[in-house]
Amino acid sequence: MTSRPSPSPAALRQCEVEITAIRAQGAGGQNVNKVSSAIHLRFDVRASSLPDDFKERLLALRDHRITREGIVVIKSQGSRSQDMNRQEALQRLQALVDSVAVVPRARRATRPSFGARQRRLEGKSQRAQVKAGRAKVID
Repeated sequence: MTSRPSPSPAALRQCEVEITAIRAQGAGGQNVNKVSSAIHLRFDVRASSLPDDFKERLLALRDHRITREGIVVIKSQGSRSQDMNRQEALQRLQALVDSVAVVPRARRATRPSFGARQRRLEGKSQRAQVKAGRAKVID
């Protein structure tokens, strides 16, 4: 008996993704006006089975593909093949979800060292001397 690997918490269920075939935009000759090869993918983050912390981080992203209602909208029309566009859209959705899978480390506030402050002020005074040398000479 073979055991199937358990899906990762970021694994997307196919039933939660709504895929619609639409006509592609732009130039493409006769084919583009007749064939619906572009893919319009919609994924409702709030209604998905993703873990709650994933949902929070996804909704907190400032991404133009995520609407105010929490729906991810991805349009793929790079290929003439509908299947390839579908695969590309699903990969982009998975990459978006994977990007929030890693918990960002909390930033610890630090202060510049005394030496760093001295070097900064020294550089500023040197730059001021260079600029002062460019001023008009007054007799």
